[in-house]
Amino acid sequence: MTQHSDNPPPISRLQWLRLLPRRLRLALRDFISTHTPAYFPIAYKLALVLFLLISAGMGTLGLIIVQNQTELLRNQINDFGQAVVDQLAESSKELVLSDDLLGLMVVVSNIGSNDSVLGTVVYADNGKVLAAAGIQPADDIIRLYARSHRIGEESYSVEWTASDNEGRPVDAISFIAPIRFQKVIAGHALVTFSRERLNQSLHDTISAIVLATALMILLGIVIAFYMGDRLTRPIHRLMDASRALHQGHYPVAVSERRNDEIGYLTEAFNKMAEGLLEKSQVENAFSRFVSPSVAKQIMANLDHIRLGGKHVEATVLFADIVGFTRFSERLPPEEVASMLNEYFSYISLASELYHGTIDKYMGDCAMIVFGVPEDDPEHRFNALACAVMIQKLVARLNVQRARDGRPTIHFRIGVNSGPMLAGNLGSAQRMQYTVVGESVNLASRLQSVAERDQIVIAEPLYTHKDVQWRIEAQRFRSIKLRGISEPVSTYVVTDVARAWRTAMESQIAEILSTRVVA
Repeated sequence: MTQHSDNPPPISRLQWLRLLPRRLRLALRDFISTHTPAYFPIAYKLALVLFLLISAGMGTLGLIIVQNQTELLRNQINDFGQAVVDQLAESSKELVLSDDLLGLMVVVSNIGSNDSVLGTVVYADNGKVLAAAGIQPADDIIRLYARSHRIGEESYSVEWTASDNEGRPVDAISFIAPIRFQKVIAGHALVTFSRERLNQSLHDTISAIVLATALMILLGIVIAFYMGDRLTRPIHRLMDASRALHQGHYPVAVSERRNDEIGYLTEAFNKMAEGLLEKSQVENAFSRFVSPSVAKQIMANLDHIRLGGKHVEATVLFADIVGFTRFSERLPPEEVASMLNEYFSYISLASELYHGTIDKYMGDCAMIVFGVPEDDPEHRFNALACAVMIQKLVARLNVQRARDGRPTIHFRIGVNSGPMLAGNLGSAQRMQYTVVGESVNLASRLQSVAERDQIVIAEPLYTHKDVQWRIEAQRFRSIKLRGISEPVSTYVVTDVARAWRTAMESQIAEILSTRVVA
């Protein structure tokens, strides 16, 4: 029977090697995401890039200079050492052949007396030391040849570590040349120099390059931050201006005269800001003629404005001033207009509180719709609460008007709910967002049969499950309306239920206090 193991099969070395780059990439990405700040200014990025470029450039230049300087000094030492060892070989030729050890000692001592020479040696052809002065290698001549590098036709060099008289290590380089006489090697000449000069020259060169690199990097950082600040300053202005635009602060303009990409970007931003300002001004002005919600929808879909509508379930409220004709005949036109504006302002505030939309003002009558253009599941109760608030506001205002000796104003309101057509109606040249239908006509007729300070609704609205327990109403009467065969049972709404009354009273007090202060 086959047994299954829960452990995965082992990964082969080849598979592991294939997965390694991916693991490294993931680890590098996690490291960068963990240690990189969410916001990294462009000035810092530019400074970092310039810092890396300058560091890489100066480092590469310094490396090249050090290599060239090292090669130059090495060639100079090789040329000098080759010349000295050739001179020693030439001077020792006859003395080696004549086995003149005293003469060899004189020649070796004379060459060794140079301050740059650490030691000289003359070897016989069998490697025996014939004469020596100063420091000499511990290895025999054969091993020295084996370790050496050819620097000329018959010259060689070998590097080794010697010890001075005090036992301290000294970097040394020896040059070797054979002593020839008529193509016969009679011996070997060796001259040893100190490499301290070469090392000191290299140290001085590296120190100068490091200092110059550090100064250039420091200067590059300063220049990078300065250039970054100069380059990002207009970008920061654009960022501040964009935040102001986002917060709705107009007008916004960035004054930046440049003939580069940032200048073109600034010019485009200013044009965009002007367009947004004009759009805001148009939208603000447009929202005074139509509902803000309707204006917002129209401005958001300017390319898709067309005639048409849809069937919705909504509520309509008609509020009309009783005896307005008599008032308009007795009062000056300016006072009549001022009165209408005052009361319609309160009606607008009440409709906003209960998510209503002012459809239109028709002389002394206001038409308010609930549930369109924005859907509202509470449109029935909101319409009735708005009607109650309007009557209470008017009652409070009448008290003050009576104190001032001015005539009081009374409204009659009709409210109805039901199916209706909502949309852009009219012609292609002139259209209006409104609602039409039998439910709208019934609301208008209910308003016409209402008496002053009354709110009249039809029985289906009163008996609706979302309405009846939230309002107080009394049966009014059955009325015969034109175009409707059966009489319509109506109710007069007197107030909202107690649970909503306190909140409404507070809202009314706040509206009146705000308007008085304003």
